[in-house]
Amino acid sequence: MTTVLSQSHFIFGLRKGVTNNLCFVDEQTVVFPSGNSCVIHNTTQRWQRFIPGSENSLGLRALALGPNRRYLAVSEKAEKASITVFDLHHEQGRKRKVLTAGDLLVQEFLCMAFSPDSKYLIGQTGAPEWMLIFWFWEKNKVLATLKTTTSNNPISQISFSPHNNMQVCVSGNGVFKMFRYSEGVLKQSSIAKVEMINFLCHTWLSEDRVVAGTDTGRLLVSESGDLRKEIKMSSKAVQGQDDRLLEVRRIKDTDANEGVSFGRITAILSYSKGFVCSTGLGTVCLFEKLEEDVYRKSREIRILPDPASSDFPPAQCQEIDTICISPAEETLAISTDRGQLYSMNLSSADTKRDGPLHFEFLSQPFHSNSITGLSICIRKPFMATSSLDRSVRIWNYETKELELNKEFQEEAFSVALHPTGLFILVGFSDKLRLMNLFIDDIRTFKEFTLRGCRECAFSHGGHMFAAVNGNVIHIYSFTSFENILNLKGHNGKVRTIDWSLDDNRLASCGTDGAVYEWNTQTGKRESESVLKSCSYTGVAFSSDFKTILAVGTDLTLREIQDFQVLREVPADGIAHTVLAVSHSGRVVFTGTSAGTIRAIKYPLPIQKEWITQQAHCGLVTRMVITYDDQFLLTVSEDGCLLISKIIDKEGRGLKSNRQIVHTEEILVTKADLDEK
Repeated sequence: MTTVLSQSHFIFGLRKGVTNNLCFVDEQTVVFPSGNSCVIHNTTQRWQRFIPGSENSLGLRALALGPNRRYLAVSEKAEKASITVFDLHHEQGRKRKVLTAGDLLVQEFLCMAFSPDSKYLIGQTGAPEWMLIFWFWEKNKVLATLKTTTSNNPISQISFSPHNNMQVCVSGNGVFKMFRYSEGVLKQSSIAKVEMINFLCHTWLSEDRVVAGTDTGRLLVSESGDLRKEIKMSSKAVQGQDDRLLEVRRIKDTDANEGVSFGRITAILSYSKGFVCSTGLGTVCLFEKLEEDVYRKSREIRILPDPASSDFPPAQCQEIDTICISPAEETLAISTDRGQLYSMNLSSADTKRDGPLHFEFLSQPFHSNSITGLSICIRKPFMATSSLDRSVRIWNYETKELELNKEFQEEAFSVALHPTGLFILVGFSDKLRLMNLFIDDIRTFKEFTLRGCRECAFSHGGHMFAAVNGNVIHIYSFTSFENILNLKGHNGKVRTIDWSLDDNRLASCGTDGAVYEWNTQTGKRESESVLKSCSYTGVAFSSDFKTILAVGTDLTLREIQDFQVLREVPADGIAHTVLAVSHSGRVVFTGTSAGTIRAIKYPLPIQKEWITQQAHCGLVTRMVITYDDQFLLTVSEDGCLLISKIIDKEGRGLKSNRQIVHTEEILVTKADLDEK
């Protein structure tokens, strides 16, 4: 029997809190961090390649792409932090070099940058050392190190001059310094008195000119390291010439506050015609250079309010984290602090001279908070998710698209799709709601007074559903909405339930250390296993429905049958949080508190034997296997939805003896139909 494992295939979500978390590899391809990987995403053909994070990493911290767009540097937080340089021209993103700070024990590199010829790399470490390290990275050689600041003045960005391999700029809160590398040392070549200024970002406009954005919306200009100029509204503009002209002027003490009226400038980037920067929440402006020291605001691009949303704060209030432009300057793309990616075609921006321009989603709208629920159905290739961002979404795992997205007033804790894929059950903080999935909307048609239902599931036949309220499991008829049975017996909260294939039995587990099997006709308990020292988090029937598998806080995977524990797979210090059994019965997958996925062969081994997949960067909250055993679907507290392919050692998909027929029909209201 060959080994079965899972391999990342496609992910929806962006990892927030990573410096420079979006870069263009070519006109159609971007790279961004998601889950515990860097994802190379093709926007036109919708495929993804994954560069997984390393095993002992405490998380990604920053990305940097070389100007030749071939080398990607990834910094990871760890006991001893490292930067890995990958070659993107190589199919699997081959690891070229792993760089460290030498003998210095450094926990993280906050930001990095490649030299213009992509041969050198600089990295800035965090507190308490605040060391700038200069590598000849191909030879893995540290050429120079230097302390750039103290913890009172953190660094936000470092860069090389695009025209000079030896010149470096470092900026941050109360810091703006230029360094030159020569003969093994980094020498500071300029000192600017900027104690009171918080620089959030900077970019090089020419060989000796850098423009830097501040948290108060100022654009300060440094010439050869001399920070004496600022970009202001033009005096010509004041005389009614053009309100969009800006000019570089010397800073006089008298006009210290009379800047351009921008919000916090969080991202800035130069391009062939001038520069682009964020000018406030949800807004990016393009400034074209007209003549020396004169710029014109040529375009303003905004994030539109989301039509699916009733949320507060609205979509246009997102702060912009990273701006990048494709190599031929066809496309501008941004990432935001709410984990969204947007893009804008710049060639169409040139033709549309009038009116405001708006960003589109780069791929799909992502969840911006922990995902709490995940469900699939047999009749459609749908995945339903619920999240603490108050949205419920329907995704398609075949087309890799978001089909429906609706935001609500309450947080959503659980979700269950009806086998037909036409109805959905959602557990909100105030009520359990049964909803219709229409062609363009999700609408409630029946409410149940169950508060904060964190687990619900339709029976396989779709004629019943179970919903958990604290330590009671309520069974309802889907046709009459009658509460047929209440399964009482757990002394703690019920965490997970699973229906048997014939719907005559239900397995449940809870925080009280109990795993029960119930008869859904009589409401009686048919078998139990109680272990008070373990709070169970996941339960599932085996593929032949003869035994029950469960995982919990004592880190062990157990198989239970008729009041007895048949087998245990011992622990290794990381808790399994959820599990799913393949329909073929060859493999059990578990998700962990560290965000990894484990493939454990079935029948269960006696030792710690599994294959680990680097998947998420937060606890795995739910896990489902599609009915044809092709895909393993997982969601996490990191807000990402991951589709993994289930394969054997040779990389082939599993043969399924189940023929799944997907149906096309959708629901439309009469009013909508009349309108159409």
